[in-house]
Amino acid sequence: MEQQIQQQVQNYYGAQLRTNQDLKTNACCTDDVPAAHKKILATLEPEVLEKYYGCGVCVPEAVQGCTVLDLGAGSGRDAFLLSHLVGEQGRVIGVDMTEEQLAVARRHVATHTARFGYAQPNVEFRHGYIEDLSTAGLADNSIDLVVSNCVLNLSTDKAATYREIFRVLKPGGELYIADVFADRRMPEALRHDPVLYGECLSGALYIEDFRRLLMQLGIRDYRLTAKRVLTIDNEEIQQRTGNIVFYSLTVRAFKLDLEDQCEDYGQVATYLGTADNPHRFVLDDHHVFEAGRPQLVCGNTADMLSRTRYGSYFRVDGGKDQHFGLFPCGPASAASVSGAATSCC
Repeated sequence: MEQQIQQQVQNYYGAQLRTNQDLKTNACCTDDVPAAHKKILATLEPEVLEKYYGCGVCVPEAVQGCTVLDLGAGSGRDAFLLSHLVGEQGRVIGVDMTEEQLAVARRHVATHTARFGYAQPNVEFRHGYIEDLSTAGLADNSIDLVVSNCVLNLSTDKAATYREIFRVLKPGGELYIADVFADRRMPEALRHDPVLYGECLSGALYIEDFRRLLMQLGIRDYRLTAKRVLTIDNEEIQQRTGNIVFYSLTVRAFKLDLEDQCEDYGQVATYLGTADNPHRFVLDDHHVFEAGRPQLVCGNTADMLSRTRYGSYFRVDGGKDQHFGLFPCGPASAASVSGAATSCC
């Protein structure tokens, strides 16, 4: 059955969809693209943009010099954007299972390399399966940042996919994804509908199952950075999905040994104003750091800001020698969407 679904997805994105205008719902559309990204996207080849099927912005701050893995890179829209942002010393690897999409991306590598003023390409596109990244030749602890834009919902084995992501990430590395999630588990009949699957709906993870899956992999705290309800905009498909509510969520998680609750150690973080935005740094939906302004943070947030590539952009004062109980964090990652309780902020 998994192989059949993979073949259906390959056919949907390789043969049935010619451009993003052929989509039957609004699940694969992107709002609120940063102005700096728009300027870069305006320089990309039209064919690359026409075959873009993302649902959000999956590029975090401060990626200069990083080795980035784009899962489900498709025609290369986000990979080429990242190619510009990581700079000539960075590297971007795009992985996709659909040869037709890879062919589009590969034929524009030389054009974008010259357009960005690079002597050599810093982006490559590999055929492989996100459930087994060894098929794309990716080693353990080799990637600084994994991104994916409306693709992980298409995985036929979510547990294997997320396990592979954290296998290839370096310690302190980051997962930053925009994907479709649901407020409940999919009925079995919908899970095998080829159109709903291709439209990124019937493969959507129930938000609480996503949290549980990360917990099983040792990822005890993830952060929500953006969310919007998908209105579908197709009456026939809306009738088939009934009362299921779909969301586009942008989520970040780090390969760190964090606690399953936000604990208070009296730590203080100060953004130095040296990342992409000199005035503020947005970690998630309830942590916005003004440059130069000290802010109390929980132990997990302190680790996210000090034990990752963001460490050079922050001063974190205080250790974990003294504990003051639970930290009164802001909206919970899952609860802010589904109304259910979660273990951490």
